[in-house]
Amino acid sequence: MAFFAFTDYSGKEFVFKLDNEQRIAEARRILSGEETMSTHVMGKIRKRPEPYNPGWSFALDPETITFFTMAIEVCDSSIQYAEDYLDEACGAFLPGCFWCPWSSRLTRELQASEVQG
Repeated sequence: MAFFAFTDYSGKEFVFKLDNEQRIAEARRILSGEETMSTHVMGKIRKRPEPYNPGWSFALDPETITFFTMAIEVCDSSIQYAEDYLDEACGAFLPGCFWCPWSSRLTRELQASEVQG
C-alpha cells in the first residue's frame, strides 16, 4: 500500500491510496520522470471522506485508479468543482462516478508519517 498526491490547475492537493503493486510502480515511474505519457489520474469516486485525504468530502476507490494520457470530457472536473457539486456526481455530472481530472499532475508519494488515519 502507498499514498500519492496530485494537484490540478488550482494547486490544491488531493491524496489517494494505491494497493496494487503494478499501479504503485507506475506512479513511481511518473514521479521519477520515466513515464511521460500516461501521467494523469483517473478512477471512481467514493462520496465519503478518508482520513488520508484531509479537506475533501470524497476519495478515489483504490481498486479503480489508473493513469491516462487522454480521456473523454464527461469525466473531467477540477478537484474543487467535484467537491462543490459532489451531490450531483454519479448522475449527469461524472456519470458512473468516474472522475478523470485532465489537469491532474502527480506531485509526490507521501511518507507513512504524513498519512492520517
